[in-house]
Amino acid sequence: MATVIIIAKLMPESLDTDLSPVKAEALAFLKSEGAVHVTFEEVPIAFGLKALMVKTDFPEEKGTDLLETRLASINGVSSVKIEDYRRALG
Repeated sequence: MATVIIIAKLMPESLDTDLSPVKAEALAFLKSEGAVHVTFEEVPIAFGLKALMVKTDFPEEKGTDLLETRLASINGVSSVKIEDYRRALG
């Protein structure tokens, strides 16, 4: 079973979107799918809008379609984009 390191950018629906519940739901989903070392970072985009960057070690066989589809379905998330995908060694 190979592991990949994925960095995904979650864009909120609006400036007023509270990212705390988004983080909680994303963490619950990722852990249920076998992800480890999940970290979040809020990155300023423009005019007060912040994207949520999610970095995790994810099972390769699960694929990115599941990850993108499920994260995009979280209430308050406008879109999800995989920013980086790397196979982990060791």
